Amino acid sequence: MEFFRQTNINFIGARKFTYVFSAVVIIVGIAYIIINGGPNYGTDFTGGTSMEIRFSTVVTPAQIRDAISDVGFGDAEIKRIGEQSENTYLIRIGQMAEGVQTADIIQTELTKLFGQHGYEILSVTQIGPKIGGELRRAALYSVVIALIGLLIYISWRFEFKFAVGAIIALFHDVIATLGIFTIVGMEFSLTVLAAFLTIVGYSINDTIVVYDRIRENLKVIRRENLTNVMNISVNQTLSRTLLTGVSTLVVLLVLFFMGGEVIHGFSFALFIGTLFGTYSSVYVASVIALDWQLWQEKRKSKRTAARAAR
Repeated sequence: MEFFRQTNINFIGARKFTYVFSAVVIIVGIAYIIINGGPNYGTDFTGGTSMEIRFSTVVTPAQIRDAISDVGFGDAEIKRIGEQSENTYLIRIGQMAEGVQTADIIQTELTKLFGQHGYEILSVTQIGPKIGGELRRAALYSVVIALIGLLIYISWRFEFKFAVGAIIALFHDVIATLGIFTIVGMEFSLTVLAAFLTIVGYSINDTIVVYDRIRENLKVIRRENLTNVMNISVNQTLSRTLLTGVSTLVVLLVLFFMGGEVIHGFSFALFIGTLFGTYSSVYVASVIALDWQLWQEKRKSKRTAARAAR
């Protein structure tokens, strides 16, 4: 199945404008992350207590908040899990003073309002600040190691300039998604970290498809210059890119609107990352490899001219 047949769109010709767009996205994203003091880390990274509770009767987040606000937990994060009829909520409290048993205090207050048999605690997760800091470092290391591994693999599979273009594209996708994620104020949790690693995998897969077609066409269409070969290759993979991208985005939209609040961050991050990943495969990874090659050729021609003039 193909959306388009034999398209002849000059994708590479628009690279001056896309360079500006990508630069603005990166600068704004980094600036906002710095101004905001980093992403809005959840209890997975900052430490705290997370409780999953099922109530026997229909309750509202406001009722739960009223029950625990008197003990200083009025700013707790309260999310419904699943359908409204299930009456299951996730309560997250930030890191408290050492020795404070947050889960026991919440249980006591809920018992006062709903009774001992009015609810059931399904799970309790407590993370200390030291573990939260270690998780933040592990999250950073996991992304860096993934990028280094991909740089080595693509350099071996293609050429170093193609590998650099792909890694810059991945950096572009991660920063752009993280910047938007921070601007809208969504919580950065371990689930969202998994989404970012998935973005890296999705983006590099799309880039490899384009790179592979470019490599094949360089052998078949030898008379064409690299710019034309890249344009031809992108047009040939356009239908596949749209099929993959659109189908992925549709699934992510369904997850975002119907999957519940718990996976909002995961589906939102993947949605934004998929958009930028599809864009960067052409307008970041490919054009950087192209301009690097053109710069090398220009530099070589200058050296040749200088030698001839001696």
